[in-house]
Amino acid sequence: MKKKVLLMGKSGSGKTSMRSIIFANYIARDTRRLGPTMDIEHSHVRFLGNLVLNLWDCGGQEAFMESYFTSQRDNVFKNVEVLIYVFDVESRELESDLHYYQSCLEAILQNSPKAKIFCLVHKMDLIPEEQRDMIFEKRSAELKKYSEPLNTTCFRTSIWDETLYKAWSAIVYRLIPNVEQLETNLDSFAGILEADEVLLFERATFLVIAQAIKRHHNDPHRFEKISNIIKQFKLSCTKLQAQFQCMEVRNSSFAAFIDMFTANTYIMVIISDPSIPSAATMVNIKNARKHFEKIDKLSA
Repeated sequence: MKKKVLLMGKSGSGKTSMRSIIFANYIARDTRRLGPTMDIEHSHVRFLGNLVLNLWDCGGQEAFMESYFTSQRDNVFKNVEVLIYVFDVESRELESDLHYYQSCLEAILQNSPKAKIFCLVHKMDLIPEEQRDMIFEKRSAELKKYSEPLNTTCFRTSIWDETLYKAWSAIVYRLIPNVEQLETNLDSFAGILEADEVLLFERATFLVIAQAIKRHHNDPHRFEKISNIIKQFKLSCTKLQAQFQCMEVRNSSFAAFIDMFTANTYIMVIISDPSIPSAATMVNIKNARKHFEKIDKLSA
């Protein structure tokens, strides 16, 4: 099942850097050596086994942008499942950025009217922390107004923190065909485990794709932070020619288990009940694998 994803935005907005971090295992500091994208770079990213993202990273130089709306219009904007438009929050050419964004929306409306639209207000780390909420809310309101009659979802992002994973997890979540069935089964499994939370991560990217929450937690960004931390640890293991398979972290307040689950996922289980032994949790995870593998196959 192929899903066409357009990644667009003006040159220097950070499109290729974020793509490289999420899908090509770059770390943030290494993206500095990436050059600008020339015309369109195509990549097929296998995601959850049967879902393939046909990712079009479109160069943002003015000459290329103009060609997308003229000679390449039908080719670029036909059969699009998702448009991700990246805005540099510090851009001094906002009017030009909005002009190209509106041109994209017109082409989408004409060629792929059912496409999902996402705007990423990027490089938010460059804004003083006390101003970020205000600036993002203002920019988000502007973009939603410009997007009418299409609906758009806005995220603030930076390659230096968990916000990048939050945005891309939410985008990919919208593309998973059996996500409701997956989360229903995950919720039942969390009840069997007597767990506070159970999460599924996509195996290659470590994006959060499903979750079951049984107990409130004060940090709304914890899942994306874990994605970022574990993926960096996994990359460190690879550099040492070691394979990351599983991890258990335990203290006086909780126990956390991260383990390879299905062919396409890792699972994380959080349990705060100290009376539940680790061995019991690991056995339950092992026994649930076949059931969740069946769900994967049914969606293929």
